[in-house]
Amino acid sequence: MDENMKPHQRTRRIMVGAVPVGGGAPVAVQSMLNAPADDVAANLAQIEALAEAGCEIVRMAIPRRACLDAFEAVCAASPLPVVADIHFDATIAIEAARRGAAKLRINPGNIGGLEATRDVIEAAREAGIPIRIGVNAGSLDDAVAERQDLTLPEKLVASARQYVRFFEDECHFFDLAVSAKAHDVQTTIDTYRLLAAELPEVPLHIGVTEAGTAFQGIIKSAAGLGVLLEEGIGDTMRISLTDDPVVEVRACWTLLGALDLRRRAPELISCPTCGRCQVNLIGLAREVEEHLATVQKPVKVAVMGCVVNGPGEAADADIGVACGAGSGVVFSHGKIVRKVNESDIVPALLEELENL
Repeated sequence: MDENMKPHQRTRRIMVGAVPVGGGAPVAVQSMLNAPADDVAANLAQIEALAEAGCEIVRMAIPRRACLDAFEAVCAASPLPVVADIHFDATIAIEAARRGAAKLRINPGNIGGLEATRDVIEAAREAGIPIRIGVNAGSLDDAVAERQDLTLPEKLVASARQYVRFFEDECHFFDLAVSAKAHDVQTTIDTYRLLAAELPEVPLHIGVTEAGTAFQGIIKSAAGLGVLLEEGIGDTMRISLTDDPVVEVRACWTLLGALDLRRRAPELISCPTCGRCQVNLIGLAREVEEHLATVQKPVKVAVMGCVVNGPGEAADADIGVACGAGSGVVFSHGKIVRKVNESDIVPALLEELENL
């Protein structure tokens, strides 16, 4: 194998529905449904919104056996592959595999142990779907959690490694992905670096779990996942937020775009304002940002407060505006296109964006 290959290029390729994961495939964007698990219409509506935002894989919790009928109906109508998220009940996982799940997400440690996992593996094998082994800091096996000679990242990796070896060596099941999440950023980074080194063939789903509400959660996730993605670690990703899942998806794409890994949506370039600014730039930038949320062009759009930070500093923007006293000049790649009144700045900018 080429020593210059990054970790995500070395992993085994698996398929989640029609989405390739691992083996050098683009990092897939994932989110999780938070509508009631027995409400088919609400889950499908959320999937439609997530798909429009660019989500590629969705995960749905199945907390009770009574929710399996709803899960089956969601899978049958969903435009995106649906991952079944199951805890504590291996029977639900087996049924989910039979009812249309594109992947199973389980933690052998809380689903009844390795022996109970055998039947889950066989159900996944029969359905031709992969399994994600999910290990979390809060749900480690007691035998691993109690070890004083290991750091938390080492405990997480030891647990994941034990499960992977069981799946591969004893059950001959290789259609696997692994996640090992923590809410602490440095623990997350250290854990995934170890996983990439010790299980180089297994695709990794990366994320900072329980990261918090949008403000804190996006910062923590960008700090942790940004490091990992830059190092080539991660085959699927989720930015977990206590918020609308659509916000998670937009945050994922913004991070991937910032790292020049994948671009789907516009990038907004805007200056922080200063005493030279003579318009309500904060309001203008927010208004433009709201409009850009529905645009699916990977372009750079600049909203600058004055000519100092205008066409010059944002010369690489595909389209932009530099504001003056009650007016603004729209520019493209550093060249002025037109001058407009302050009230017409946003409409003019959007009109020029449509023409790109």
